[in-house]
Amino acid sequence: MMHTKQIGKNLYQVELDTGGFKQLICSYIITGSKPILIESGPTNSVPNLLSALEELGIAPPAIEYVAVTHIHLDHGGGAGTLLKSLPNAKVIVHPRGAPHLIDPERLWPSSQAVLGYVSEVFGKPEPVSKDRVIPITEGVFDLGNGAKLTVLETLGHASHNLSFQENLNNGVFPGDAAGTYLPKCNTVVPTTPPPFYLESALASLDKLIALNPQALYFSHFGRADDAVNRLEAYKTQLRLWADIAQAGVETNQSLETIRENIIQADPVMTKIINYIQNHPIYKKTVLENCIMGFIEYAKTKQPKTQP
Repeated sequence: MMHTKQIGKNLYQVELDTGGFKQLICSYIITGSKPILIESGPTNSVPNLLSALEELGIAPPAIEYVAVTHIHLDHGGGAGTLLKSLPNAKVIVHPRGAPHLIDPERLWPSSQAVLGYVSEVFGKPEPVSKDRVIPITEGVFDLGNGAKLTVLETLGHASHNLSFQENLNNGVFPGDAAGTYLPKCNTVVPTTPPPFYLESALASLDKLIALNPQALYFSHFGRADDAVNRLEAYKTQLRLWADIAQAGVETNQSLETIRENIIQADPVMTKIINYIQNHPIYKKTVLENCIMGFIEYAKTKQPKTQP
């Protein structure tokens, strides 16, 4: 099967088909005189990413950079495995994420604890040697022939999330800073596992809105147009979930009750709840981990009682 599809000038989306799941995780390839990969994806789908390079006729030594938005298994977990096949590539990553790429020993057990069975779908990360890591929070990479990739720090989902802007189509790769896009439903749901920081997440969305992008290239999953309106809508959605979690924590509600309140109050969730509940991955990540992110965040906002 073909893994690549062209979605813009010099821009291809790669269906990673991780664990046989369609429309779960994708990487992107910007072609040209200095081709670059965005997101290594997880370890288990690295062979599919390499076959995508082959489909596009890109020789592995031609890749100079692999830019990962953050080091969670589904975005950067495959970097160490991938680099074995890309002899000249270096990984662009946030300085806080870099140590976990170089030594993923702690990343794996903590991912297993948070993701459960989903971590096995993604696979165990292998280390990236230190001399192949470029830690950066902002900067511009020249891709030749006028093409550029601009790096922005967009925290909130993770303390080390980067976004990348490409100038040929005026699009942004937000990692998980703009949520999870479900192309089947043409809608976005939060991606907010603990520890989640609402203020940072909202500030990051403002930073992306200020770029006035035409398109968002979600790692989960695919290209979405009407970028600015989507980013604004995501801000509204995050605030709504935070308010419901806050009220729930103040009255000692269970995760189940808070989840039910969110599903009823958020028109997006009401519409797509059957899809999410029947999805082997999203029922765990969206309905458990992401709601836990808001609950844990709300707990940090509680007034401290004197003992």
